Amino acid sequence: MTAVAEFVSADFEVPLGIETSEFSLEPLGPAHNDSDYDAWTSSMQHIAATPGFPWGSWPREMTADENRADLERHAEDFRTRKGFTYTVLDPASRDVIGCVYIYPARDTEHDARALSWVRESHAHLDTPLWRAVSDWLAADWPFASVQYAPRTS
Repeated sequence: MTAVAEFVSADFEVPLGIETSEFSLEPLGPAHNDSDYDAWTSSMQHIAATPGFPWGSWPREMTADENRADLERHAEDFRTRKGFTYTVLDPASRDVIGCVYIYPARDTEHDARALSWVRESHAHLDTPLWRAVSDWLAADWPFASVQYAPRTS
């Protein structure tokens, strides 16, 4: 496994997202706070039941200010190339409907790990999101092996 500071090479152009007819991804940041907070706080049990979760520390109760600090941390990770978090948006309303995380793997078998969730009201998009992100990681990212919990439906 590469060191966190070398998660992706300096010459790798990090994708700014993907667009499909069902959702779009863009880098997550503090500007998404209100919609992001609403998305996950309305769907905590659904997220905890999503493949790849729970990881133990999230989702958990947080204030909107704590959420903003978390989004600022994710944006800083993106800026410093330590990890990449994307918000999943409804293409029409631009409301947050989920999130995708791409970070260094915690094991030596994979180059990266990915996690994603969608809000409960958009549960039907979990598998299409997983497929689109899996294809995107294979096509546009420099990883030979990504740990990403498969979907069965």
